Amino acid sequence: MSNLKDKVINQIKKVYDPEIPVNVYELGLIYKLEINDKNEVNVDMTLTTPNCPVADSLPTQVKDYISKVDGVSDVKLNLVWDPPWDKSKMSEAAKLELNL
Repeated sequence: MSNLKDKVINQIKKVYDPEIPVNVYELGLIYKLEINDKNEVNVDMTLTTPNCPVADSLPTQVKDYISKVDGVSDVKLNLVWDPPWDKSKMSEAAKLELNL
């Protein structure tokens, strides 16, 4: 299952926040990623702000990219706001990319 999870993560890394030149995974917007024994992917993600201009399209894009992974049977994506996102959730690579 970890191989499938790696493939899912690689797909998520193809989705970028249009205002920040870093993918949503490295930004720390993915709070939970679980794959059950039926290869159903459950994702909790957030956005940088509730007023994000891509609040409608970005979660859909993440879900669509995950759905493209061979072996994934279903994707359930929950948009969550707790805990609120902040820069501390970013990966070291993202911080370096943004000079933080």
